[in-house]
Amino acid sequence: MKNLEELILRIAPNKFHYLKFILEGYDNMAILSSLNPKEGLVVVRYPENLSKDLFCLLASIGSKLS
Repeated sequence: MKNLEELILRIAPNKFHYLKFILEGYDNMAILSSLNPKEGLVVVRYPENLSKDLFCLLASIGSKLS
């Protein structure tokens, strides 16, 4: 994947694997990395053309990430 956008999020630290599992279910939608595991800071890297789909997905599961 070239030219990825980045989105930094703060989620509940124990929800990292949940979010990673969900994102992996959508092939090539996004890559999740941890910035600070103790604080729940993560970075989501995604192709710009998938931003609408990604934001819709994040909005739908947002309450489960806190």
